Amino acid sequence: MKPKATQRSCVHTSGPNYPTSPFQLSTPPFRCCWNLEVGREEAHQLRKMATALARISRKALAVSLSQHRQLIVRAVATEAASLKTITPSPDQVKWDYRGQRQIIPLGQWLPKIAVDAYVAPNVVLAGQVKVCDGASVWNGSVLRGDLNKITVGFYSNVQERCVLHAAWNSPTGLPAETSIDRYVTVGAYCLLRSCTIEPECIIGQHSILMEGSLVETHSILEAGSVVPPGRRIPTGELWAGNPARFVRTLTHEETLEIPKLAVAINDLSNSYFSEFLPYSTVYLEVEKLKKKLGISI
Repeated sequence: MKPKATQRSCVHTSGPNYPTSPFQLSTPPFRCCWNLEVGREEAHQLRKMATALARISRKALAVSLSQHRQLIVRAVATEAASLKTITPSPDQVKWDYRGQRQIIPLGQWLPKIAVDAYVAPNVVLAGQVKVCDGASVWNGSVLRGDLNKITVGFYSNVQERCVLHAAWNSPTGLPAETSIDRYVTVGAYCLLRSCTIEPECIIGQHSILMEGSLVETHSILEAGSVVPPGRRIPTGELWAGNPARFVRTLTHEETLEIPKLAVAINDLSNSYFSEFLPYSTVYLEVEKLKKKLGISI
């Protein structure tokens, strides 16, 4: 007698899947529904696995992107550093002074320096400037002859940080050029503009000589003096102050000491001057430095 079909298996009780022998009774008659339920569970598990794999792959992709980003940033930084860092060839080492230009020609005017005159490396000479024999111009001075002539006479010296300039012309009719005669000592930080200084004078430090002023021979200006335009300092006198005023008359011994000071400064400049000649000892230091850099001598 055929068993009654239940509502759950009404569509699966006939056909080839229905048992036809006693050996098939061990197989449940509802395995198609069971397979469907198993398939749903497997699909659910597969969905979980796919979601987990997607998460893992997303994390792996993020990690790989961050690593690649770090590599790209490092590569760009290395490239930028290589562009900024320029290593010069050892054969291109330059030994000349790399600061400002010492000689500045203006038009047809070129500064003239005597063979035995000392001009410090950081001095600026521009235009109509003439430095005579035995004269010395010390560190940081500026001689600007762009408008008129500037002359530094025989055995005279212009000390540190002085500024010498000249105007186009003088309204008083006096010479507009700046002229320093022989054996004159100009102290540090002085300002000279279109003035005339006769032989064997001393101009103290921080003094100012304005347009048209005249300092006659064997005269001394104390430090910090200011000579107004057109003022004349008579010979053999000591002046001081702002504006400069007469102090006293110099003694004979004091006037004899004026050229001696200029000669002493010239002797001092010779020790500096020898450092810039080929026969000085500077070449030994150059050879040491070349050997240290591996440059063939």
